[in-house]
Amino acid sequence: MLGCVIHGAGDLRVTELPAPEPGPGQALVAVRYGGICGSDLHYWRHGGVGDFRLREPMVLGHEVVGTVVSYGAGATGPAPGTAVAVHPATPCGRCPECADGRPNVCRDTRYLGSAARFPHVQGGFAAQVAVSAGQLRPLPDGLGLRRAALAEPLSVALHAVRRAGDVSGGQVLVTGAGPIGCLVVAAAKAAGAARVTVTDPVPEALGYAAVAGADTLVRADDPADAGWPAEVDVAVEASGVAAGLDTCLRRIRRGGVVVQLGMLPPGQSPFAGHLVVSREIELRGAFRFAAEFDDVLQLLAAKGEFDGLISAVVPIRDAAAGFDLAADRGRSCKVLLEF
Repeated sequence: MLGCVIHGAGDLRVTELPAPEPGPGQALVAVRYGGICGSDLHYWRHGGVGDFRLREPMVLGHEVVGTVVSYGAGATGPAPGTAVAVHPATPCGRCPECADGRPNVCRDTRYLGSAARFPHVQGGFAAQVAVSAGQLRPLPDGLGLRRAALAEPLSVALHAVRRAGDVSGGQVLVTGAGPIGCLVVAAAKAAGAARVTVTDPVPEALGYAAVAGADTLVRADDPADAGWPAEVDVAVEASGVAAGLDTCLRRIRRGGVVVQLGMLPPGQSPFAGHLVVSREIELRGAFRFAAEFDDVLQLLAAKGEFDGLISAVVPIRDAAAGFDLAADRGRSCKVLLEF
């Protein structure tokens, strides 16, 4: 079977891999679509994400959907042929974070397509993948596999919005209109935000934010843009650059909440940290997700406008072209690989 394997920075290969057999407690899934994530692009461009560096070849991908093929010994779940989304995380269930109901920050989790541990956890960009049967989520009525491929990134976005608290009736700022930023817009609107403003220097990216439901679009590189809000109740930083966090801290009201969702580069990042003190701003991190994965499947089933965020579907044999496209923010939002 074909799989998409990263060997190092700039070294992405579509390779013949042995077809897996489901082990005890596992399910075998025929993958139909896999979304190219920002972390996949980081592994491709830089050989790592943050402090997670490649130390061996790794199958990429954690945003995968497909159909159940079979089960290993002792495993049960949706019947073979059922369309499913694959939850990419397997938390340990034993650490203090898991015991505290925060499995998304489990200190010993396994996450598809991640170099956070060694040996690395191989990902889902392959024609078939064997995963724990507990990772399968059958799709609700009305949700097809193509749109369901957004389940993982939408879960990340919804978790960030929930980290902010109650946004209903509030003014929300989102810095960064990449795929995650656009999905934060959709999640905030679904949670009742009265107005969502999105900033980005790329006009085409702002166009996708409008598709997601943004009320105001602002060119981040234009301080004179008339759309800049005087202040907002909640700000979500989704660009992963220090300038975005600085913007959030300068635009948030006193006592407001800023959620850092974008992964800042390793090392020190300059931003207006003094404002956290003088304005008593709450700065919260948001990492991956927990129960949100189950919630977003219903949200995706109910809202067809999410289809507009999928800008291309690329056959696995053309994965290199798919990665090039996904990295070009002027030409794409979410790019899917098809197996």
